[in-house]
Amino acid sequence: MAKHTQVILIDDLDGGEANETVTFALDGKSYEIDLSDGNAKKLREALSPFVGGARHAEAAPARGRRRGAAGGAQRAMTREKSAEIRAWAKAHGHPVSERGRIAASIVEAYDAAH
Repeated sequence: MAKHTQVILIDDLDGGEANETVTFALDGKSYEIDLSDGNAKKLREALSPFVGGARHAEAAPARGRRRGAAGGAQRAMTREKSAEIRAWAKAHGHPVSERGRIAASIVEAYDAAH
């Protein structure tokens, strides 16, 4: 059996037919709104002076993704760097295992000392 699914966008402002979904962000939150061509134009015109004076920002980390206190540095650490940090930690009385992940607090202490 064949199926045909049709998606009809409804303008979130006036309830008429929408032609596009406009995505924007403000105060660290992303928004989507379905708009007709006319309302999309009005939104872009209203934001134009602000967009013109703004600078591009880096995208925020994806939601749900956990990042350690080291900000991902653990994944990028080489074996040599790991060995260096372990040796420094032992020499300075920090408890550190021979293998596995190095605690973020030890990495931070190492970075602060260097």
